[in-house]
Amino acid sequence: MPSVSHASFTITRHWKHAPARVFQAFADDAAKRKWFTGPSGFESHEKSFDFREGGRESLSGKHANGMMTAFDCVYRDIVPNERIIYSYVMHLDGRKISVSQACIELTAEGGGTKLVLTEYGDYLDGYDDAGSREHGTNFLMDALGKSLD
Repeated sequence: MPSVSHASFTITRHWKHAPARVFQAFADDAAKRKWFTGPSGFESHEKSFDFREGGRESLSGKHANGMMTAFDCVYRDIVPNERIIYSYVMHLDGRKISVSQACIELTAEGGGTKLVLTEYGDYLDGYDDAGSREHGTNFLMDALGKSLD
């Protein structure tokens, strides 16, 4: 039977780099490939990148345990060096598990950047996220931070 559950989270990071440098890690395909990937053992199958309002990004592949995931994103609002808003759909083993919207805010602070990422997710048809989306996004933000140095 169709159902939906809702969840949200906010992640905050502080980096010594200027907002333009952090923004570039999202906006440039080569820079984003350094940090936006799956965990160890992830085998990428398909990737596309079109960073502009209305542009799409996708990443799909197979995890070391055999699980298949697919991320399909549309960029809704972009203010260079300040804000990125996007919505995305996630599939797990071919099944649509969620529809989400995320907002990334970049603010100059203390000679560096404060990043605030807020995400709202709708989890579908009994899928129990159990915090894995927040955990995965924290993993990605840690990887982004390492890619800046």
